[in-house]
Amino acid sequence: MGKLPVVCLIALVVLPLSSSLPFIVLHGLGDQCKNAGITRFTKLLSNFSGQEGFCIEIGDGSHDSWFTSVTKQVESVCEMVKSLPELQFGYNMVGLSQGNVIGRGVIQWCDGGPPVNNMVSLGGPHAGTASVPLCGRGTFCGVANLLIELGVYTPYVQEHLGPAGYVKIPTDLEGYSKGCKFLPKLNNELEEFRNTTYKERFSSLNELVLIMFENDKVLIPPETAWFGFYASNNLKNIVAANETDLYKDDWIGLRALDEAGKVTWLSLPGGHLHIKEAEMMTHVVPYLIDPHATV
Repeated sequence: MGKLPVVCLIALVVLPLSSSLPFIVLHGLGDQCKNAGITRFTKLLSNFSGQEGFCIEIGDGSHDSWFTSVTKQVESVCEMVKSLPELQFGYNMVGLSQGNVIGRGVIQWCDGGPPVNNMVSLGGPHAGTASVPLCGRGTFCGVANLLIELGVYTPYVQEHLGPAGYVKIPTDLEGYSKGCKFLPKLNNELEEFRNTTYKERFSSLNELVLIMFENDKVLIPPETAWFGFYASNNLKNIVAANETDLYKDDWIGLRALDEAGKVTWLSLPGGHLHIKEAEMMTHVVPYLIDPHATV
């Protein structure tokens, strides 16, 4: 009887030398992921970059973005990014307006969360805004206006009006320091509560892109998108980012990132969040693509 032939099966497994990263989009105040604009924005970025993109809903969207404290919004997003298996090896982040301070909160505070590689910030109120963003008309706005009348730095308003967490009134900095519950912590402004972990986590970013819109009428002043803000007790003179104590004393690692050549300061001519597809291709998409990814 002849011998049975021996068949050797060799499994060839091709592994990427480095994997491309997905990205998330954090929507702004009053928006939600199912809205046509944010859906299209996320899809365009995914199509342009070839990367998988996720719009992260903050609570139930438009309502919670207004009436849930930004601290709780950060906690919600933190849990979501930890639960998404696609993000477990890291991801890139694109923030829109209020979504940027929530995104920074996730970077700086989200214990056990996956690492953030690049952050692209479009019109973020990083240094605060001198007024609650205009709401317009409707039931939401009526409630928001009633809350504002109670006093933006009162505990109740801080807990129940999202944007109150990053309102910084230059003529009431004492009230801001004592009453504002979110931005002073995020920017490590309070010396007695300063936390080096926030600085370490933020400065671990590979790239930070800060996009300011020159004709922004929502953020006051527009330079807050670059961490610039009004001088103390002043509603006219702007202190540039690199002249602020936050930068000079490097409270959150912004100066470290900048000196390492990892910060792109970009100014676009439009109004708040008015970005064209060609500008997205040039200024956003490159930071969603891993140039070292090999299939």
